[in-house]
Amino acid sequence: MLQQLKPSDFPNQWEYDAWHRRNLKLLEAGLLLHPLLPLDKTDTAAQQLRQIIRGALEKPLETGKNNESMQALRSIALSLACRTFDGSVSETSHWADGFPLNLRIYRMLLEACFDVNDEISVIEEVDEVLELVKKTWVVLGMNQMLHDLCFLWILFNRYVVTGQVESDLLFAANNLLMEVEKDAKAMTDPDYSKIISSTLGTILGWAEKRLLAYHNYFHSDNTETMECVVSMAVLSAKIMVEDISHEYHRKRKEIDLARERVDNYIRLSLHVAFVQIMEKVKSSKHSSKNQQNQFPFLSILAQGVSTLAFSEKAIFSPLLKRWHPLAAGVAVATLHSCYGNELKQFVSGIGDLTPDILQVLRAADKLEKDLVQIAVENSVDSEDGGKSIIREMPPYEAESVISNLVKSWITTRLDRLKEWLDRNLQREVWDPRTNKENFAPSAVEVLRIVDEALEAFFLLPISMHAVLLPDLTTGIDRCILHYISKAKSGCGSQNTFVPSMPVLTRCSTRSKFVGVFKRKEKFQIAQRRKSQVGTTNSNGSLGISHLCCRINTLQHFRMELVVLAKRAISHVRNSESAHMDNIADGMGKAFELSTTACVEGIKQLCEITAYKIVFHDLSHVLWDGLYVGEVSSSRIEPFLQELEQYLEVISLTVHYRVRTRVITEVMKASFDGLLLVLLAGGPPRAFHLQDYETIADDFKSLCDLFWSNGDGLPADLIQKFSTTVNAILPLFHTDTDSLIEQFQYMTLETYGSSAKSKLPLPPTTGQWNPTEPNTLLRVLCYRSDETAAKFLKKTYNLPKKL
Repeated sequence: MLQQLKPSDFPNQWEYDAWHRRNLKLLEAGLLLHPLLPLDKTDTAAQQLRQIIRGALEKPLETGKNNESMQALRSIALSLACRTFDGSVSETSHWADGFPLNLRIYRMLLEACFDVNDEISVIEEVDEVLELVKKTWVVLGMNQMLHDLCFLWILFNRYVVTGQVESDLLFAANNLLMEVEKDAKAMTDPDYSKIISSTLGTILGWAEKRLLAYHNYFHSDNTETMECVVSMAVLSAKIMVEDISHEYHRKRKEIDLARERVDNYIRLSLHVAFVQIMEKVKSSKHSSKNQQNQFPFLSILAQGVSTLAFSEKAIFSPLLKRWHPLAAGVAVATLHSCYGNELKQFVSGIGDLTPDILQVLRAADKLEKDLVQIAVENSVDSEDGGKSIIREMPPYEAESVISNLVKSWITTRLDRLKEWLDRNLQREVWDPRTNKENFAPSAVEVLRIVDEALEAFFLLPISMHAVLLPDLTTGIDRCILHYISKAKSGCGSQNTFVPSMPVLTRCSTRSKFVGVFKRKEKFQIAQRRKSQVGTTNSNGSLGISHLCCRINTLQHFRMELVVLAKRAISHVRNSESAHMDNIADGMGKAFELSTTACVEGIKQLCEITAYKIVFHDLSHVLWDGLYVGEVSSSRIEPFLQELEQYLEVISLTVHYRVRTRVITEVMKASFDGLLLVLLAGGPPRAFHLQDYETIADDFKSLCDLFWSNGDGLPADLIQKFSTTVNAILPLFHTDTDSLIEQFQYMTLETYGSSAKSKLPLPPTTGQWNPTEPNTLLRVLCYRSDETAAKFLKKTYNLPKKL
C-alpha cells in the first residue's frame, strides 16, 4: 500500500505524510507492540524494524519499486509476520490479525467517546458512537466481555491521565468493573485471563498505592472517591484470585479477601499516618525556641494520635465498615500498637520520677482509654464482642508504671531519711540545753525531713496519692521506729541499777554492832560515792538530764506524729483519689508502730531514770547509808536532800505532759528502794521494835517530799503506790513471837502438809507482801532479838554474817 499510493493521490503533501506515518504506526503495532506471538527480547529483526520505522517517521521513506529501504522493510516485516509458535516458517503472514492488535485498535476506537476539545468530558452522542464501535466486533473478534474490559480501562486511564479531577469517570469505571466481575465468573478463555490480569493488575496497583496511605490522598471532602477506589481495589483483587470451580469456597474467599485487603489498608495507612505525626512533632520540638516550656515529646504525640483516632472514627471507619465490620477497632488497635512501641522504649529508659515522665504516662493512659472506648463502641454488634481487637491492645499499664515509679521515689526518700538518721544519731549528744524545748536537735531535723517528704509526695502530679500513701507512711513509721530504738539503746533497764540481794543471814544482837559504823566513816563513804546531779557518772553511764532529753524527744515525736497523720488525712481528702474517705479513715493507724514505740519508750525511760537516780546515783545515801548501824543515826534525810535536787532537775527539764510520769516512777523506785533496804539490806542492818516509829516517820517524810505541800504529786496517787510499804511497815512493829507464828502459818498454807516436819526455805520473789512467807522471813532475819535469832538458827541454820 505504501508503494501503490503516491503523494499525488492526496490533496496535499501534509495529508500524504500523515497517512504514511499512520501506516508505519499500524505496522509497528502489529509486529512490534501487539504481535500475536510475543517477541524475544534478543530478536535482531525486531530491533532493525524499530530503527527503520523510527527513521521513517523522521524522514519519509522512498517508496520506489526497487528502493533498498523498502526492500529491507519488506524483508524484515515478513520474517516477523510469518513466525509460528512451533518455530517453523509459515507461508501466511500474521501482521494484522493478532488479538493484541485488535484489542489495541478497539481501545483506540473507544477513545472517540471523549470530546476532542475537553478530554475529561464524554460526548453527548456517546451512545450512538458506541453502537457504531460495536459493529467492529465481528471484524476485530470482540464481544461484550472484552468490550466491558476495554471500556473499563479507557475510563480508568482517562481519569488518571487527566489529573484525577473528574470523579464521574472513576465511578463509571467502578460500575463497569462490577460488570467485569460478573463476566469473569463465566469466562474460561486463557487469552481473556491474561488481558484481565494485566488490566486489573494495573488498576489494583494504582488503587493500593493510595489506599496503603489513604490519609495522604483522602479527607472528609472526597470520601466518595475513596469508597470508589476501595471498591475497585477489592473487586480487582477478588477477580484476579477467584476460584470459579467451588462456589462455597469461592464465596468464603470473597468475604475473607475483602476484609483482609481492607484490614491491610487500614493498618498500613494508620502506621504511615502515625510516623508522619511523630516526625511532625519531632520537627516542631526541634524548631521551638522556648525549650523550657515544651511539653514532653510523647505527651504531644499522644494528643496527635488521639486526634487521628477520632478523625478516623468519624471520616473513614463508617466508609470502610462496608468491607470490614471492625474497621474502627483495627484502626485504634494499630495506633495503640504504634504508640505502645514508642512508650515501651521510653519506659525502659526511665530512671528517676520527674514531672515530665508523669505527664507522659498520664497522657498515655488517657490515649489508651480513648482508643479502647472507640474499639468497644465499634465492636458492639460484632460476633465476638470485639474480643479479638481488645486482645490486640495489651494494656500500657501506665498506672502500674506510675505506681512503681512513685514506690521507687518513696524508697529513695526513705533510704535518704534512714541514712541521714543514722549519721545524725551518731553525733547526737542528748543534751537538753541544745534548745529551749529540751529535746534532741536530731528529732527536729528528722521531723522536718519527714514533713518535706509528705509535702513532696502530695505535690506529685498523680491521681493515686491515697493508694500509695500507706507505702510512704509505713516507711516513715519504720524509720522513726529505728530512731526511737536508738534513743532507748544504751540506757540499760530497771534491773541494770537494782543491787543484787545479799544471801540471807540472821542478825547478831544490837550490842555487837555498836561502834562498828561511826558517823564520820559513813559520811566519808557517802562523799566518795556521791555523784553530781544531772551529769555523766564516773562509770560512764548517762546523766539524768540526758535521759530527760531522750524522754522529751520521744514525747515530741509522739505529739508530732499525730500532727503529721492529720496533715496526711487532710491532703488525702483534698486529692482526687477514689474511696478517699475510706482511705482517710484508715490513716488513723498511720505511724502506729512509732506511736506505740514512743509510749513504750517513754515508759521504759521513765523507769530507767527513776531506778538510776534511786539505786545508782543515790546508792551512797540509800543502799550504803540508810539504817546502817543505828537506825536513829542513819535516817532518810540525806537521801531526801539529794533526791530533791534530782526532782528539781526533772521538773525543769522534762516536758510537762510526761513530768508527772517521771516523778511518779521516781517515787515508786524510792518506795522499792526503802523496802529493799528494810527487807534485803544485808548484815549491816538490824531493827528493834522501837525502830518502827522512826522508819514510819521517815516514810512519811519521803511521801511528803513527793506531795510537796500540794505542789507535787496528787495525794491519791501517792496513796496508791504507797500501799505495799504501808502494808509491810506494821510487820516491824509486830512482836517476834507473832511474826514467827504468822510465818509458820503462811508457810504451811503455801506448802501444805509437807511443811509440817520441816519448814522449807521460801524463795525470794521480790514481790513483797505481808502475807508472803519470804517477806515475813526477811523481817525476822533483820529483827535484832534472841528469839528471832534462835528460830532462824534452829529452823534454817542461817549464819550471822556473809
